[in-house]
Amino acid sequence: MLVHRKKRARYAVQPPLTALIDIVFLLLVYFLLTTNFIVEEGIDINLPQAEASKPQVQQEITIYVDAQGRAFLENTELPISELFTRLQTLIQQGPDRLVVIRADRFVVLNKAVQVMDTAKAAGAGRLFLATEKGL
Repeated sequence: MLVHRKKRARYAVQPPLTALIDIVFLLLVYFLLTTNFIVEEGIDINLPQAEASKPQVQQEITIYVDAQGRAFLENTELPISELFTRLQTLIQQGPDRLVVIRADRFVVLNKAVQVMDTAKAAGAGRLFLATEKGL
């Protein structure tokens, strides 16, 4: 008489998920903490708000205009005449560079328009006025 043994079910291999979950949570905490410390450097201004604003990702020339109407290029205050010559040299280095004007929302409109006119006269082909995304 032939006796057949019953086959046992094989145990499935289960990787240790506890260690994997711990690592995922540590990475999540790390990225949450490091992204909160990214601060944009520059002149302290309050940008006006707009509903349809989107971030710029190209290399740009940034001109800051503070609440008193002073113009800053690369964190140095410049009078309008000197701003014109500095912008000309920067625009000639990269002819298709983007010029962004970050004017404080409380600045007198005439000062911001004067800086825009200076940038346009210096040869800025693409000129933008920076805003914050509104609620």
